[in-house]
Amino acid sequence: MPWKGEKDPYRIWLSEVILQQTRVEQGLGYYRRFVERYPTILKLAKAKDDEVYKLWEGLGYYSRCKNLLATAREIAADRKGKFPDTYDSILQLKGVGPYIASAISSFAYNLPYAVLDGNVFRVLARVYGVDTPIDTTGGKNEFTAIASSNLDRQNPGEYNQAIMDFGATVCKPMVPACSSCPMRKICKAFNNGLVNQLPVKEKVLRKKYRWFYYFLFELEGTYFVRRRTGNDIWQNLNEFYLFESPEELEWDAQKLNAWMRDQLGVTRFRLKHISPLQSQQLTHQKIQGQFFQVELRRLPQQLEHYDPVTGKQIARLAFPRFINQFLEGMPALEKPAPAAHESVRKSKPRSH
Repeated sequence: MPWKGEKDPYRIWLSEVILQQTRVEQGLGYYRRFVERYPTILKLAKAKDDEVYKLWEGLGYYSRCKNLLATAREIAADRKGKFPDTYDSILQLKGVGPYIASAISSFAYNLPYAVLDGNVFRVLARVYGVDTPIDTTGGKNEFTAIASSNLDRQNPGEYNQAIMDFGATVCKPMVPACSSCPMRKICKAFNNGLVNQLPVKEKVLRKKYRWFYYFLFELEGTYFVRRRTGNDIWQNLNEFYLFESPEELEWDAQKLNAWMRDQLGVTRFRLKHISPLQSQQLTHQKIQGQFFQVELRRLPQQLEHYDPVTGKQIARLAFPRFINQFLEGMPALEKPAPAAHESVRKSKPRSH
């Protein structure tokens, strides 16, 4: 990306404003066009509103563009075009929050301020095993303290860029490369089988639609379950290995092989069964997803903290209705008695 390694605070600020609520692939072209048209903050400050809004067209969230112009003109008028060079003064700029202020401070001026973007939240939540929701005041304070304690104060800009890149390329939100991750020995999420449950967002817990993909891993006649904890649905009930996705996924052999390799480091296994799409309507949200019955040849490290159980033992454990409706249709397992008090709607099977 053209802004990596950039030391000009104007260009760093411009890239961060554009990338707020915008994917990198989409924002890249806008950044390049802005830099070409307005190479300095004084050039931007002198531009006409309509001209700048036209260049912004398609990015949405036009308050960002409005703040961009207001800040450029404030710096031109009050600071003679010189970008502020302390964290507190940068934070006073219109439309600038702690994240952007930390990014500019560390990247442009090498000041010791830790950045906290989505990638950094994810890395810290998993490595430290923190389940405090990241979108709460308490969560932000907790993660700010963790981020600051890890910051390389001699090279804050380099450190910030490194941890952001690590989250974007290795500790990814979906299918993180856990099997080849250099941090896995100290990663609490990896060592406790919680990679797919962290980080936690309070708003996600309340969302209407969720996609659950459960893996029934079988090794020498035993399966692996754990008890659900945390402030979420089905508290204290049991479940199999869960991969929650923000959207519906279409699985095929290639995707499953890649998922098993990248997430668990498993390359040799046998897929015994893929369930039809299932759903359960709760009071405030709808759960949808599928089940994968997979026979393993060895136990991945992520399952070491799960409880090994036999098919007969599964019948005596308490599971959420979403899981029980699957177990009731599996002849290879001891089937629990149907629960008549819950209404569940099952969709037609899909081909894979």
